[in-house]
Amino acid sequence: MKRVSRVSEENAGKVELRSMILDLTFNIVMTMLAGKRHYGEDVSELEDALQFRDMMNQYAEFAKETHLGDLFPILSNIDYNGFVKRMKTLSKNMDLFLQRLIEEHRADRDRNTMVNHLLALQETQPQYYTDSIIKGLILIMAVAGTRTSAASLEWAICNLLNNRHVLEKAKEKLDTQLGQDHLIEEQDISKLHYLQGIISENLRLYPVAAMLVPHVASDYCTIGGFLRDPQVWDDPLNFKPERFLNGKAEAYKVMPFGLGRRSCPGESLAHRLMTLTLGSLIQCFDWDTVDGKEINMDEKVATLMSRVHPLEVVFKARPDLDNIIS
Repeated sequence: MKRVSRVSEENAGKVELRSMILDLTFNIVMTMLAGKRHYGEDVSELEDALQFRDMMNQYAEFAKETHLGDLFPILSNIDYNGFVKRMKTLSKNMDLFLQRLIEEHRADRDRNTMVNHLLALQETQPQYYTDSIIKGLILIMAVAGTRTSAASLEWAICNLLNNRHVLEKAKEKLDTQLGQDHLIEEQDISKLHYLQGIISENLRLYPVAAMLVPHVASDYCTIGGFLRDPQVWDDPLNFKPERFLNGKAEAYKVMPFGLGRRSCPGESLAHRLMTLTLGSLIQCFDWDTVDGKEINMDEKVATLMSRVHPLEVVFKARPDLDNIIS
């Protein structure tokens, strides 16, 4: 929040949010996994941080590419543009990076990180928690738990700016329930029902991972229309967090993280991350659009459904900001 406040002061209130939110999500996930900050300010172990950022960017670029061998198996042995070679190089470098991370934690077992907890499980259940499995879990969390949350938060901010009555109501409820003497914390989430409703409604209207990665529609089409079906949702095209305040039955009409054995293992982390980040921004700043107009909600679809252009917002620090973040 201090970084957002400083950037807004330096740029007449204007803040480009996508890069900041992405830095935040990566830092939260990596702090939880390994106790390290690899993005933004106060970076720990700069050389490792730069290598990690470069590899994460490569993964994002690979996700946009199509390997012809996946479409035409007869071409699978022809690496015409070096795709397979580049992917193998990245995989090898990431494996070495993660193995170093594991060995570092083996030498220091006092850290309260997910890697150390996984290593503790390795001692009691070695057949289930091999080094390869642990590296896979770290990679899944780092790749799948960051850009998705960042893209969803960007949509949530757009929806609130286009529905000012919802933003004002959220601000009023946060002020009433939390006061102005501390920043929203994890233990506050369970009582912030309206804020949770905003997160759920945002995921309903703008699911960032609506399709499995290898699939694409050749033309615009509606498949069931599940998330905007008027037979399921009252007033389905409008942003109404109140629809999720009537108990669990409404919540289970939308399942953005899937359900059952193959549901997303990062669901609870993503909900906490989005709720805490969005709540903090509402608590600390008054928001406005750069040009005073409604935000364009056009999207682009690659592996994620995100906005065509990074979001710029005018943030003005609220009078109690210093009190809240001190």
